[in-house]
Amino acid sequence: MGLKFTLKKREKDMNIGNVKIGKDFVIIAGPCAVESIEQLLNTALYVKACGAHLLRAMVFKPRTSPYSFQGLGIDGLKIVEEVREKIGMPVVTEVVDPRDVEQVCEVADVIQLGARNMQNYALLREVGRTSKPVILKRGLSATIEEWLNAAEYILSEGNENVILCERGIRTFITETRFTLDLSSVPILKKLTSLPVIVDPSHAAGASDLVKPLAKASKVVGSDGLIVEVHPDPQHALSDNKQQLNFDMFKQLMLELNELKC
Repeated sequence: MGLKFTLKKREKDMNIGNVKIGKDFVIIAGPCAVESIEQLLNTALYVKACGAHLLRAMVFKPRTSPYSFQGLGIDGLKIVEEVREKIGMPVVTEVVDPRDVEQVCEVADVIQLGARNMQNYALLREVGRTSKPVILKRGLSATIEEWLNAAEYILSEGNENVILCERGIRTFITETRFTLDLSSVPILKKLTSLPVIVDPSHAAGASDLVKPLAKASKVVGSDGLIVEVHPDPQHALSDNKQQLNFDMFKQLMLELNELKC
């Protein structure tokens, strides 16, 4: 594979807040996109009360259509910062442009690189020059080797805090938004010591499928989940079909806690 860093054993733990990534089963939860201070704050308070460790709070939304909601951008960072300070919860937010990395790092505890940016090499190198933990999502049609090579771009710049995120790949199946490749979790566990989490929301594309996929992700050995939660999914500005409402998230957390893996 020509991999130098992803195959090495990690020498130190990755700690975010009170969570040890790779040792604790981490739950990252929040809306697909930040829409307002009320929406994000209400969601943050609820998911924290249910036991979530980190808040998902995306302000940049690279979308297939240029006419879809693209997120609040830099202005949304002010909302994220305010909510973070109010509730004392670490936040995960996405960056899509190398020019925004420094500003995003001032607010985010964890940077996310989405599936469409897995091979944005300039962006990978830029976040590699930071010390922030980075969630690297698998590309829509990426092989595991391509995914690990993308991680190499970050690691080779000196940032060892990379978290791999399986979020489903494009196949001939049309019943779900993507096909969740849970086999990637044990494969990556054999190949690398990097933590591996799963995003069942984007794979499912439907809220009723999120819970079984999330539970299967824990059983197969993942290190955590990133789940979309919204106070009123029906009226969400993006990905409304796959976001859990509050009651659904509470039930998911109860059933995850009952799983003994």
